[in-house]
Amino acid sequence: MQKGTNVAVPAQAVRVELGWRAAPGAPDVDASALLLVSGKVRGDTDFVFYNQPAHGSGAVRHEGKRTVGGDVTDTLLVDFGRMEPAIERVVVAASADGGAFGRVAGLYVRLVDQANGSELARFESTDATVETAFILGELYLRQGAWKFRAVGQGYDTGLEGLATDFGISVDEPQRPAAPPPPAAPQPPSYVPPAPQPPAYAPAAPQPARPPAAPAAPAPPPAPPVTQPVRLTKITLTKETPSVSLTKQGGTSGALRVNLNWEVRKQFKGWGAKLGRAAAVHGDLDLDLCALYELTDGRKGVVQALGNAFGSLAQPPYIHLDGDDRTGAVSSGENLTVNLDHKDRLRRILIFVTIYEGARSFADLHATVTLQPRNGAAIDFSLDECTVPSTVCALALITNDGTGDLTVQREARYLVPQRGVSPQRTIDAAYGWGMNWTPGRK
Repeated sequence: MQKGTNVAVPAQAVRVELGWRAAPGAPDVDASALLLVSGKVRGDTDFVFYNQPAHGSGAVRHEGKRTVGGDVTDTLLVDFGRMEPAIERVVVAASADGGAFGRVAGLYVRLVDQANGSELARFESTDATVETAFILGELYLRQGAWKFRAVGQGYDTGLEGLATDFGISVDEPQRPAAPPPPAAPQPPSYVPPAPQPPAYAPAAPQPARPPAAPAAPAPPPAPPVTQPVRLTKITLTKETPSVSLTKQGGTSGALRVNLNWEVRKQFKGWGAKLGRAAAVHGDLDLDLCALYELTDGRKGVVQALGNAFGSLAQPPYIHLDGDDRTGAVSSGENLTVNLDHKDRLRRILIFVTIYEGARSFADLHATVTLQPRNGAAIDFSLDECTVPSTVCALALITNDGTGDLTVQREARYLVPQRGVSPQRTIDAAYGWGMNWTPGRK
């Protein structure tokens, strides 16, 4: 497609895929969407991005990133069947984190029919320079049918400037206002005293009191107050391995942990480095798990193996929503921690095991995102494995006893000894001290 052209979108649901080529020194790119009525959002919930990954209607979801070789994609899913009647337009945007789009190679957006995988439209952006945010395209409703237009409009004010332009209120630090200048001194002046009434002046006659006016009707209730969105995101690395949830404002509500991966029948894994074949037996199945220790000393595990799915309303206040075997970003495996009971939690170790389909995490392209209800999303990647590991410690969440919750990046790829389960292996590495028995799912 050329800039400004449009095409019909004959699909019930589409995947909107932003793609680019990763390169040293180039910024990362994030996809986002704004659902508009008369050119503006109705509220901050009409903004879908990495810190707010799903619209309340279910019509638009941020599915996340994939990296294959040097090619990176970030995907949005748009379901027209769930679109609210008031929505007239969905803006598809991209923002650059750590630089301008002039340093991003091969930037494009394409639409894929969710039902059959066929490509419906593709627009390549080739003229970016200093822009840090881009409207790459828009889905719009015309005479009852959805269309896609290639836009290619850039902003040099980043995601914040783009979002506020469409009516989003952004929770970013504000500079304090400068104090007003001191008032200039005034020259002294003589003010004559006001005349005083006589000491025994008779009272002035009072006018007749008019009848009381009927009471005014009560004002309508104020609309509910919504919290401004936060654009900050956090990626824990070797250089910055930990973050305080307390300082991020993320110590209440649900902390959602999502695991997704790329399902492939065959691939080259750690065998290329170790001279062995990384056997693949059918579809890959990874399991998201958590070891927990409560402040009263109780310990346990939340995992699909043995149907130990946990609970949010009672100890351990951790729940795994199911056993996913697809790795899809829209679902994957999801584990939730109820931070309203953070004072009952001493430590939580989030880890991943390979249940079947591979002998190592190498080349699996699995990603994990921790999303508190309040605060910035925290991202992890499982692309650093160089050993035949079937269990990976992702993150350790600890309560220091004062209410401060800290997320520590672990990224430890452990190699179980022969005949030792991944669970026993990670227990021994972190000194949990639990007794283990064989289980199944």
